[in-house]
Amino acid sequence: MQTKDFFQKLRRFDAYPKTLDDFRIKTFGGATVTIISGIIMVVLFISELNYYLTTEVHADLFVDTSRGQKLRINMDINFPRVSCAFLSIDAMDVTGESQIDVEHNIYKERLDLEGSPLEVPEKEDIGDKSLQIVESLKLSLNESRCESCYGAESPALKCCNTCDNVREAYRKKGWAFTSPGEIEQCAREGFTEKLEQQQNEGCHLYGNLEVNKVAGNFHIAPGRSFQQHHVHVHDMQAFGNTKNR
Repeated sequence: MQTKDFFQKLRRFDAYPKTLDDFRIKTFGGATVTIISGIIMVVLFISELNYYLTTEVHADLFVDTSRGQKLRINMDINFPRVSCAFLSIDAMDVTGESQIDVEHNIYKERLDLEGSPLEVPEKEDIGDKSLQIVESLKLSLNESRCESCYGAESPALKCCNTCDNVREAYRKKGWAFTSPGEIEQCAREGFTEKLEQQQNEGCHLYGNLEVNKVAGNFHIAPGRSFQQHHVHVHDMQAFGNTKNR
């Protein structure tokens, strides 16, 4: 009894009292308003949901004040039919700065034709440096010697004690390095034999290089590069005598 009285008192707080069914009249106009209202609510719901799920892109233009900073470019590239001894990497930008044979953190891993590694990759300079051979020969040669650059001497490079020195001297002169077998330093270091040994191999090149934060490009190509009449040229004549089997 007390429960029934409680609910009776609670009904007094109803702000939306209901009329009796005997006093309710369903009209055509009311049905029309109900249908139109329902359609409007569905359209508004779909519109708001679509607006919520749509991504807005705002373009902003600002001046980069960190021009002097460097940008790191990571790379991981497989060359299935180009050996590591052939590859060279260069970078250049709109400021006129050129990086020839980039010597950043670059690793080269020799691959067979199936893509399997042939040796443990080592950090080294891009290009054919023949470091192990050169270091072993230093023990038997006079360190104070000054060997010929074969006409490519310059004030900055007067002596060419290694095959790499001769190639660098030729590059600075803009000369093609055509006959490595006739260069005493290259013959001593086995330059031609190394090219022939790796001619049927691939290369896994990975690491990173740092460039200026301006427009520019970098490229990987066979052969040493040099500038000739303001043209960027890659000398591949040294590899012309090696034939792929």
